[in-house]
Amino acid sequence: MGKVTKVVIVGFPNVGKSTLFNRLLKQKKSLVHSLPGMTRDRVSAVCLLQKKRFELVDTGGFFDTQKDPLSSQIKEKAWEASQDADILLFVLDGKRQLLPAEEELYFSLKKLNKPIFVVVNKIDSPNEEEKLGDFYRLGEKVFFPVSAEHKRNMAALESSILESLPSSIPEKEEIKPLRIAIVGRINVGKSSIVNRVCGKEKLIVSEIPGTTRDSTDTLIFRNRKGYSLIDTAGIRKLSRTKDKREKASIVKAKKDINQADVICLIVDSQEFPTRQDTAIAHLAQDSGKPLIVALNKWDLIQKNTLSTEEFKKRFYEKLDFVDYAPLLFVSALTGKRLVKILDMAEEVYANGSKRIETPRLNDFLNLINEKHPPLSKKKRRFKIKYITQIKILPPTFILFAHSRASFSAAYEKFLVNLLREKFDFWGTPIRLILRTN
Repeated sequence: MGKVTKVVIVGFPNVGKSTLFNRLLKQKKSLVHSLPGMTRDRVSAVCLLQKKRFELVDTGGFFDTQKDPLSSQIKEKAWEASQDADILLFVLDGKRQLLPAEEELYFSLKKLNKPIFVVVNKIDSPNEEEKLGDFYRLGEKVFFPVSAEHKRNMAALESSILESLPSSIPEKEEIKPLRIAIVGRINVGKSSIVNRVCGKEKLIVSEIPGTTRDSTDTLIFRNRKGYSLIDTAGIRKLSRTKDKREKASIVKAKKDINQADVICLIVDSQEFPTRQDTAIAHLAQDSGKPLIVALNKWDLIQKNTLSTEEFKKRFYEKLDFVDYAPLLFVSALTGKRLVKILDMAEEVYANGSKRIETPRLNDFLNLINEKHPPLSKKKRRFKIKYITQIKILPPTFILFAHSRASFSAAYEKFLVNLLREKFDFWGTPIRLILRTN
């Protein structure tokens, strides 16, 4: 696969970097908040402008006036992204004057010898353009006065970016990555796992709760296959956090579950399953996405304690509604079995994408009617006449009965398990729809 051009957005907090990111991307991917410091890790996505593809990267603010305890790490990650960039978009706030520290940052970025476009954001009217003389101190002959929020003057910026991009990547070289959402409650090691799989400290790791605020996509390639690891904010009850930015992060993490191809639930093997683990597992199950569960910090479990089989038994007893999900024992610290997350994600996604031919399903149904006839909620036996699959991800089946009835909960689970065993649907939820013929 050819090299993808990286366009990196940098600047101070609250100048509109994430708004610009979303505007160029033409979707609301990066979290935007009125409070500064929303973005901490870099957020990236493949952007398409007039058939030219490039990687667009949003970064955390270089300087935090709110004295974020992670400000030095945020600045370090933003600087690393700047060094990796092919093109830089240096964003300034047009509602105020140029700060001396911003001027200093600009000249530091110039030393990287990369194309830099100076973007003065929040210019909502022509009258405001007349007050931008202060920004000429940077020495740039051309800068871009835009309003990312209102789409003002964006065409000129997009045109200049396009002129700086190489020819588009041939379709045959494009790889659609498998999107794996790494979810879990706070401080279970989600960012550490992503860093370890990538082989690079791309994400900020800290014991401070709520370190990850926005979901971050990390693209990696293995055996000519692409994977996008989506590190999400730790999910907990909204009532337990007072920080409005963390609340927005939790809401965003829940949305990312529905947009992923596969969900990987990270659980702390030393303390599981908690109520929050159960709540997140319910979110995963309700989404209909293929699911795998990784018990992290397995290196801290003493060898003379419970075996892996005993751990599995305990887990599936507590979370029996996701007993279809494969369980992996991993360690972000040592890297043990982490690569299996990628292999297992491929496998469960393939299982969730299966289509079973109708004749095979009805042969299966004949055996069910004969040996295990359906049981209704009223404890009455009835017969299913016909079954067919109507959807994948999750595999969804319509069953036609002779009379009005509905499965008892126990029988529906029994039938789902039989379908899963017969047609190898491990790792994916199954949906049944019962209708009267």
